[in-house]
Amino acid sequence: MKQKRNSPDQVVRKLREADRLVSEGADVATICRHLEISEQTYFRWRKQYGSMRPDDVKKMKDLEKENTRLKHIVADLTLDVAALKDVAEGKF
Repeated sequence: MKQKRNSPDQVVRKLREADRLVSEGADVATICRHLEISEQTYFRWRKQYGSMRPDDVKKMKDLEKENTRLKHIVADLTLDVAALKDVAEGKF
């Protein structure tokens, strides 16, 4: 069986649905069957996306992109500094 991937927005929606089912008194096994996921996936999602709303997920993705971009900039600058130090010391 092919594994289905869910986007973070879909995960948050499914967790909100799970919250609704919990408030109605459903147990975790029933919730997982309804959401068509395993209990392990449910608890992993709950740990990762627990109290997020869909707009929080979008902000998190934007921050991750920005963080990646900044890491690349720092890496490039570090290489430039190392090269300039080598040139200044006369290694080239």
